[in-house]
Amino acid sequence: MPTYTDASGLVVTYYVWPIDAPKAVIQLAHGVGEHAQRYAALAADLNRAGYSVYADDHLGHGQTGLAQHGGDHTKLGRLGAGGLRAAVAGVHELSGIIRSENPTLPLVLLGHSWGSFMAQMIVNAHAAEYDAIVLSGSAYRWPGYLDGGDLNRKHKTLGTTGVEWLSRDPAVAQAFVADPLTTATPLAKLFGLREAARLFGRPAKNLPSELPMLVLVGGDDTVGGERSALKLVTSYIKRSGLRDVRLIVYPGARHEVFNEINRDEVIGDLVSWLDERFTP
Repeated sequence: MPTYTDASGLVVTYYVWPIDAPKAVIQLAHGVGEHAQRYAALAADLNRAGYSVYADDHLGHGQTGLAQHGGDHTKLGRLGAGGLRAAVAGVHELSGIIRSENPTLPLVLLGHSWGSFMAQMIVNAHAAEYDAIVLSGSAYRWPGYLDGGDLNRKHKTLGTTGVEWLSRDPAVAQAFVADPLTTATPLAKLFGLREAARLFGRPAKNLPSELPMLVLVGGDDTVGGERSALKLVTSYIKRSGLRDVRLIVYPGARHEVFNEINRDEVIGDLVSWLDERFTP
């Protein structure tokens, strides 16, 4: 597995799902308490549609986290000394690696949940480096719009895993709990309140108006859901000046729209949107 060393000297593991003559490269940024390999099925779908894919295990997570924490699985999800800023910088560093390896191809940043919050932060500072942005399971990063507490409280009567909020498919929750590289510890507890508060922020003013953005959320997503996603896209249009913003809400779907019972519909919508912008 390829790696790179971040600014603080930590070794970050990443994965590449390449194809010949791709239309564009998709960089995936995973959510809190999980890891890049949970997106292998999505990467395969994107490969079939004509896109190469890269994804890293963020600081504290997956293989990066195991190396960082000396193999201690109980510490997975904890970011370490550099905190959120270092994690965000690490995701942006991978973008530079992708650019250097694929200098002529469009680069799409696709972030899920925490990965989508980091993507929002990266876009605020480096929007010109990307050709499109996709946010899934995202939210407006402001108190009252972003829930970092007990995300399963609404769904706890539906099963016994504690992560029923992820998907209507019970197999998704079971696989998450059985995965040795995941943790269901809430974000605020994993990061600490000070680091968790660093997630708050708003879309920047005067972003490149031509930057396309797609936002995919479940109507029954406890992290943000439709109300929060509407606030987010409205802010990107009115505050940031983006002209090509699309929001798709899937009624009844929960947090992980790529792992939902209607995942074929979600993948189809994503690929159609990408193809409209990147088919030669």
